[in-house]
Amino acid sequence: MIDCSKKESVATITLCRSKAKNAIGTRMSAELKDIRTEIHRDKTVKVVVVTGEDQDIFCAGTDLEEFYAFENRAERIALFSVASIIDTFDCPTIAVINGDALGQGLELALACDLRMCSQNAALGMPQITAGEMPWDGGTQRLARLVGRAKALELILLGETIDAPEAHRIGLVHKVIPHDELMTVVMDLARKMAVKSPVSLAYAKEAIHKGMDLTLEQGLRLEADLYYLIHTTEDRTEGIKAFRDKRRPQFKGK
Repeated sequence: MIDCSKKESVATITLCRSKAKNAIGTRMSAELKDIRTEIHRDKTVKVVVVTGEDQDIFCAGTDLEEFYAFENRAERIALFSVASIIDTFDCPTIAVINGDALGQGLELALACDLRMCSQNAALGMPQITAGEMPWDGGTQRLARLVGRAKALELILLGETIDAPEAHRIGLVHKVIPHDELMTVVMDLARKMAVKSPVSLAYAKEAIHKGMDLTLEQGLRLEADLYYLIHTTEDRTEGIKAFRDKRRPQFKGK
């Protein structure tokens, strides 16, 4: 269901259920939790990339047949949610939207820090057309990314948009020719991976948590994390490397 490989401090998580258009089921969610635990223990992983095995599909959403087999609604959410798993990674996460990202598939991508998109992809949350609504963080994360008005339009109409439109409204960061997508993303991930893991994690925390705080509280959080960085070995290494005119060797401590 899910494959995880590592190269040069970058872990790549691949959704491998192409016959079902990478639809999310309980097994996929459980495997993703196990992978998250492994990555948390592996201090050499500094960036996580999430993509789909199929050339045309990133993730088509939820495996509805399995989803509705669970009568208890709370149990469904607990067993099927994947966005909440992605959201708990301390290191930066990049969604490589290699194909269509629909419904919960788009919610999964929204939980990542960066979204890089194939020019061939379509994105949308069509749950409303089936009498449902986004439930894996879509209503909250989408509105925070593209604004209330555009989020209401996308969710209430349930229509899909193409990659250029997704980029125009700020839903994805870059639109890349399909054949170049993984090459561009892996270059970006490797550039990020040479940075201090502590700095990456603290900067990510400041932005994500700060969005739910007042400006004054957010500034205090930023200052606290900045002071903490100055107690780390990575900060000392950064200063030494600058003075010695060499590339720093960060250890995440």
